[in-house]
Amino acid sequence: MIVVAGEALVDLAPRGEQLLPLPGGSPYNVAVGLARLEAEVAYLGGLSTDGFGQIMAERLRAEGADLALVAWTDAPTTLAVVHLDDDGRASYGFYLDGTSAASLRESDLPPLPDGAALHISMGAIGLQYDPAGRTLAALIAREHGRRFVSFDPNIRPSAIVGDVAAHASSMEEVVADLTLVKVSDEDLQLLYPDRDPIEVARAWAGSGPTLVVVTRGPDGAVALAPQGEPIAVPGESVQVVDTVGAGDAFTSGLLAALDRAGHLSSPDTLASISGDDLDAAVRDAIRVAAITCTRAGSDPPTAAEVDASGY
Repeated sequence: MIVVAGEALVDLAPRGEQLLPLPGGSPYNVAVGLARLEAEVAYLGGLSTDGFGQIMAERLRAEGADLALVAWTDAPTTLAVVHLDDDGRASYGFYLDGTSAASLRESDLPPLPDGAALHISMGAIGLQYDPAGRTLAALIAREHGRRFVSFDPNIRPSAIVGDVAAHASSMEEVVADLTLVKVSDEDLQLLYPDRDPIEVARAWAGSGPTLVVVTRGPDGAVALAPQGEPIAVPGESVQVVDTVGAGDAFTSGLLAALDRAGHLSSPDTLASISGDDLDAAVRDAIRVAAITCTRAGSDPPTAAEVDASGY
């Protein structure tokens, strides 16, 4: 099983002159993506008992995700307003304070199932957001060394307002406790504007993680281990509708591929992955993300759709 922890929220997405409410949030999207790829997945995060929360929970159930670890709350559902530029790239404005995703506390964290892998994505909620961000950082520290732990910083500029260097330093502390980091080159440029993203990723890989994977949009991805040469995989050429949820789809594809190959069963199993298997897993992740880019909104493909895609 893969436990996905973090925020679930409603994206208010532009549809003509109206805003359409869509279930979203990076961890929520990853959980849906994993379920569609036929991985056993459980969602851990705050869900509201309000109407939006019930819709979000029902979608997770319908996709086959386990909700036993959900922290239910009467706080209203967290909201994000989506803006798409002329190239279909998304930016977000968030309504956080006092809402369901933002209110997660350490007392809400249950024991995780034996043998389960853990993935945490950030987004609207940064590591220093109190209480939810600090709760997720505490979850990483609690589970470090006990199980496979992966992380996507998924940085939003609004989450690092103020001292960027301090935020980068806190990120480095978390990275040292991880098995796998998936990070975009844009994330690394936000944290380290004067450094090459791949060189930053190389430094992260040497600080503790078994693997760091850097996504580069249409240019594919690069996988870096503490030793050995980087593995660069080119992107897939597709007709892009928008990029909403593409990074989350990549994460789902990567984790599902590693899970099928047996590399998520403990903190140590990823270290034995061969270069060919790693290349194949990253290619799977790129394919899943590429298909998602051909659709409106965060709508990751099923395993059957990936197999039939021909990409």
